Amino acid sequence: MNPFVAVILICLNTVVPEACDETTAADVLSTGVENELSCVMGWQDVVARSALAAEIGRTAYVKTLCRRAGADPSKPGAPR
Repeated sequence: MNPFVAVILICLNTVVPEACDETTAADVLSTGVENELSCVMGWQDVVARSALAAEIGRTAYVKTLCRRAGADPSKPGAPR
C-alpha cells in the first residue's frame, strides 16, 4: 500500500490557483505514491490520460496536492 496519495487537479485558467481544489477543478485524478516528493513527480502520465490533456497550458493548468493515504480531506487539519 502506498502511504501517500497525489491528487492532481486540472483547473481552467479562469480559476485562480488559490481557489483550485476538488470542487472547482474541471477534472480530479489521483494516484498512490511512496513519498511526498513523488506527489509532485510523475503525474504527467496520469494527466496525459485526462480528457483535458490537450488543454494544459492553453486553457487549463495542473495543481497537485499530497495527502496521507486514508486521510479525510473534509476534516479540519487533514493533511494536504
